[in-house]
Formats: sequence, C-alpha cells, structure tokens
Amino acid sequence: MSKISQVTRAAGSITIAVFLSRILGLIREQVLAYFFGAGRSMDAFVVAYRIPNLLRDLFAEGALGAAFTKVFSASLVKHPKEKSFQIASILISNILVVLLVVVLVLALFSPQIVSLIAPDFEKEPDKFWLTVNLTRIMMPFLLFISLSAVVAGMLNSLKVFFLPALSSAVFNLVCIVIGVSGYYLAREKGTPPIYAMGVGVLLGGAAQLAFQLPALFKKGFKFKFKVNFRLPEMKEIARLVFPVIFGLSVVQINIFINTFFATSCGEGAVSWYSYAFRIMYVPLGLFGVGLSQALLPELTKQITEGNFSQAKELYARCLVVSLSLSLPSAIGLYAFSEEVVKVLFERGAFGVRDTYFTSQLLKILSFSLPFYAFSKTTVPLFYSVSRTIIPALGSVLAVITNLAVILLTIKLLSIKAVALGTSVSLLVQAVFLLLVATYFLGSPFNKYTAKSVFFLILAGLFLYGAVFLSKEIFASPLMRLILGIPFAGGVYLVFLRLFAPSDTYLFFKRFFPFL
Repeated sequence: MSKISQVTRAAGSITIAVFLSRILGLIREQVLAYFFGAGRSMDAFVVAYRIPNLLRDLFAEGALGAAFTKVFSASLVKHPKEKSFQIASILISNILVVLLVVVLVLALFSPQIVSLIAPDFEKEPDKFWLTVNLTRIMMPFLLFISLSAVVAGMLNSLKVFFLPALSSAVFNLVCIVIGVSGYYLAREKGTPPIYAMGVGVLLGGAAQLAFQLPALFKKGFKFKFKVNFRLPEMKEIARLVFPVIFGLSVVQINIFINTFFATSCGEGAVSWYSYAFRIMYVPLGLFGVGLSQALLPELTKQITEGNFSQAKELYARCLVVSLSLSLPSAIGLYAFSEEVVKVLFERGAFGVRDTYFTSQLLKILSFSLPFYAFSKTTVPLFYSVSRTIIPALGSVLAVITNLAVILLTIKLLSIKAVALGTSVSLLVQAVFLLLVATYFLGSPFNKYTAKSVFFLILAGLFLYGAVFLSKEIFASPLMRLILGIPFAGGVYLVFLRLFAPSDTYLFFKRFFPFL
C-alpha cells in the first residue's frame, strides 16, 4: 500500500470518528439553541467557554499536542518502545505540573480576563458575573483536554487513529447528557440553568481523557509520576512549542479581536457567529483534523529517515485530497446555508431572525474552508522539519489581515465584518504557508497536481449546478438537504471518477469501494 493510501486510510478512520463527534457537537448546539436561543445566557456561555477553548488550541490541538506527537514519533524511530514510554511518562508529569499552575492562575484572574475579552458585559453586572462564574467552572477543562491531546498523540504515533478521534464524541455526549438533565435540576433549585452546560463541559473533558487511557495502557504504557524538566526531549518540546505558542497566542488575539467586535454589534451577535462557526466546524473537523493527525507521524518518519522526495510527494498528494473534500463542502455550505441553519436550530428560543443572521455569517465563512484545509495539511510539514516558527509567522499575517478587514468594513457590515475578516485572513495565511513550503520541499504543483486541481474545480462547478437544480425542485428546506446533498455529491463523485486523476476521489473510496 502506498504512503498516500496509508495516510488517506488513517484519515478515513479518523474522519468516521470525528463525524460522530461533529454530529453530537451539532446536537449539543441544538440543545443550547433550543433552551437558550441567542440571548443573555448564551452570550455569557459562548464567551466563558471561549477562554479555556482558546487555551485548548494552545496547549492541546495546537502547540503541545503536535510537538509531543513529533517528539514521541521520532523517539519510536530511535529507541525501543519501552524506552520511549519511560520518556513519555516523564514528559506527561512535567506537562501536568505546568497545566495545574496555568489553570489555577487563570481561574483566579477570571474577572480580569472576561473584562478584557468582553468589556461591554461590564455594563450588565449580572451578565458579567455569570460569565466569570462559568469561566471558573469550565477552566479545569483545559487540564483534561490537554492531557487527552497528549495521549491521542501517543496513540497516533502507535498507529491507533480511530479511538482517539472518537474520544471527542464522548466529550460531546457527556456535555449533552449532563447539560439536559442539569437544566431541569437547576430550574428546580432556582439556579441559572446555563451552569449545567458549564458542568457538562468540565465532566466531558474528564471523560474524553479517561476514554483513551485503556488503549494506551494496553500498548504497554505505564505512567509513573516523575518530574524532570532537564530531559532532552522536554527541551525539544519546548523548542518546538515556544514558536507555536507565539503563533497561537497571535491566533488567540485574533479570536479576542473577533469577540471584542462581535460583542459591540448588539445582543445576539456573539451567538450568531458562534452558531455559524459551529456549523462550519463540522467539515473543518472532518477533513482538517483527519489528514493533519494522520500526516504528521508519517511525515516525521520520512524526514527523520532522510526520505525528502517521498515526503514532498506525500505532502503534494495530501493537498489534492484535502481540496477534494474542502471544495464541495464550501460550495454546499454556501448554497444550503439558510436550509442548514433552519433545520438545525430554528425551534424553541431560536427564531426566524436568528436563522437569517446566522445563515448570512455562514455564507461568508464557507469561503474559508479550502484555505483552512490547505493550512491544516501544510502545518504538519513544518513540524516534521522543526520549523514551527513558520506557522507562527503565518498567524501574525492572518491577525493583521483580519484586523484590517474588520476595521475597514465594521461600520458598513456590522457582525458580517467579523466573518469576512476570518475568511480573508485564512486565505492569506494559506497562501503564505504554501509559498514557504515550496521553499523547503520544492513546488508541490507538478503536472499531476495541476491536473487534479483543474478537474476538482470543474467538478465543483457541476456540483453547484446540481445544488441549484435541487433547490428549484424541492421547496422544503429539509427535503433540499435530505435529497439535494446526496444528488449533488453523486454528481461530483461521478465526474471525478470518469475524468479526474485517482487522488481526487481517493478519500471517498474508503467509504465507497466501488469508485
């Protein structure tokens, strides 16, 4: 089996698990929309959850998770598995100490952090302190989810992909169960019901970590608490992490900027943006997370062994696979934005007005999908060659772009300016990363990849035509989604299978072997 087939197969396994997680994530958002709509409690929850979730990107899926995976994968190449496990145990002990300190400090200074992120909330003391209390409840989530990312990285390096990806589904399931049951209990006790969702996030993070541990122990890993910050591998993680911490800190500044401007656009704006981004997060997670997690260990192995030509080919073909997934997702979300929001959220406290504004933001955000996918596929390359400063510089460029777009359009577009800034900044970041990647490995766009991209664009045009036709035929939003999406997707795949190179439909063969 070729390297691209191995990575694509692993990405397919991850995608199945991530799909379950994203569906449960949407159900969680439906629960929030039904019970809380886009009002005071939901705005408070969105801001409060954003604080540990932003740091989750920093300590978990971002810097720490990727750096740990890179170091552990390289250790498995150089040392016996037992020695690598001993090193990993010390590294986890070090990380645990650091995370405990971070969580305690952030919980203590939660009022100051909320004031910084959402200064307009201070005008409503009840809303402000609700946000602070929710922040403190959910802050330990950072500890659990960061350790979960480390464990997932170890399992990925050991060629276990499905179970770590499935763990996020466990998180969402626990959030839903605790949130719904706690909602009614809180109402009986006279407590704001939104607190139940905060407790659900906390317990969901603990469940996500616990779910993965048996698989790691089965591989022979034994944890023994032993701190040693002088370990060479710890220094290597620090060397990789600090540039990424800088870059992701810039990303967090970007999100703080978005939150700051969104809170100034009136009540409900923060929630509309959050709901739209949550919908877009489904395809982002499906192809972005899957390819990125599967690609990093394999690229690290190839680079460590000096197989640069194979690494370049693998990277180039992964870009094609990434575009084959992100392009139809972007077209589908843009064309079906109102139908998706209406079917998912328009009930209970979530009204027609909420549907309109959320769908308008979703249309703008959908343009960023292919560029986000390109970035997610390119970042593992820089980790594998220990050039983590490059993604950091890309993040700086993205923040400058985002802020410039918002400042230029906020008076004219209001909350839409925030979505536009996000999309344009992701475009600029993707172009930057691709250009620098070309410097390290040479241009990935040979005749084969150029041909693949050309046919993917043609297939996307046919897909859009099929979507337009389905919207003309079916009046019901639900029927448009149930019948229109499979019809348009079928047109897209048939075109690729008949005319395009095999990499353009390679990922889909994992689920449709007859292609």
